[in-house]
Amino acid sequence: MSEIALIVLAAGKGTRMKSALPKVMHRAAGRSLLGHVLAASAVVKPHAAVVVTGPDMEEVERETKHSFPSAQFTVQKDRNGTAHAVQTARGALGDFKGTIIVVYGDVPLIRPETIALMTGSVTADQPMAILGFRAIDPKGYGRLIQRPDGKILAIREELDATPEERKINLCNSGVISISSDILWPLLAKIRNDNAKGEYYLTDLVELAAAAGHGVALAECPESEVMGVNTRAQLAEVERLLQDGYRKTAMDGGATLIAPETVFFSADTTIGTDVVIEPNVYFGPGVSIGDNVSIMAFSHIEGARIGNGAKIGPYARLRPGADIGADAHIGNFVEIKNAKIDQGAKANHLSYIGDARVGAKSNIGAGTITCNYDGFEKHLTDIGAEVFVGSNTALVAPVKVGDGANIGAGSVITRDVPAHALALTRGPLDLREGWAAKYREIKKARKKSKV
Repeated sequence: MSEIALIVLAAGKGTRMKSALPKVMHRAAGRSLLGHVLAASAVVKPHAAVVVTGPDMEEVERETKHSFPSAQFTVQKDRNGTAHAVQTARGALGDFKGTIIVVYGDVPLIRPETIALMTGSVTADQPMAILGFRAIDPKGYGRLIQRPDGKILAIREELDATPEERKINLCNSGVISISSDILWPLLAKIRNDNAKGEYYLTDLVELAAAAGHGVALAECPESEVMGVNTRAQLAEVERLLQDGYRKTAMDGGATLIAPETVFFSADTTIGTDVVIEPNVYFGPGVSIGDNVSIMAFSHIEGARIGNGAKIGPYARLRPGADIGADAHIGNFVEIKNAKIDQGAKANHLSYIGDARVGAKSNIGAGTITCNYDGFEKHLTDIGAEVFVGSNTALVAPVKVGDGANIGAGSVITRDVPAHALALTRGPLDLREGWAAKYREIKKARKKSKV
């Protein structure tokens, strides 16, 4: 198998989306559109990757580096068509020899299997391959023109197609794979004498066929190569992705009580015998162990949840939350950058940030770790089998030793030794009969004003 190079066309603006953000940087299922395409393309382990961007799109470069640290970038200053965009990538590929696959950064549903199929379709007899699909309504798409024997002869854009050609429902996705030996010579022959005055990459097919090169056809479902140009199309991509992720989760052994209300990210991983109640949202970077229960209305991102843990309802796990096996994180509890060890519990109305909570410790309702002093974050370290009473404020940096007991309503500003009792509660001032006298006074005053 020859070496593979990847060219990603990602210069599109967010004009139709009414956005200053580059189109490919809009997100679906917690990942940019470009990120989805790059993740699918990684399956072929390209020797080189070039992303064609527009001017002032540094965020596209940063996003690409997450998937392909060695990627090169070229800028298409004048948007003169797809062939012109590919031409701008030639210098970055240098003297590369092998198969070049051209994909689009706004087609996030394309599957790794399809990318692999495209690169595998390029042979000595067929040095070019086209990815096509059967459209329910082909209006607006380029049509694939075939000979009677089924071989591809040309791609005709909608504006340039004859009435007979417009009846064809086999359409062009735009994705091609082609041998470098024929790409660059043929690319130089493309003209812009068409309705839009642009240099179409699709003209490669007719040029290749005219030169006697075989052009292979690979097909995929129409939805897989759906592009995103509007917010409505972005929402449709989100729906299709979520439908797929929900099915994968359930096929893998998770129970989703109301699947349509659960939202995953592209990288969410889930164990077996997991139960997820309605209205749960998973942001990027979440891994869930086996036998976990996640109750309704919980929001989880950047978190690891160990086997047998119980989360929610109405829990929030923020980035860096590491929930140990059999731990309980209850209603209206927020965890951020904190490790909750095995069997520990924070069941109600608490904030645990920049902290460690030891095994089998209990965090009472209303407890907070005061981790931020206005300038820096500080660590709260709570040992194993510690009892923290309700409405406790732990002012970091502070350490509570194993087996200690913190009285309710305390403000802890110093380290607490193991097995000690810490209590900062003021003395109770009790006045017998005061409340009854107070009510009588108030009633008399109110009566006198009538």
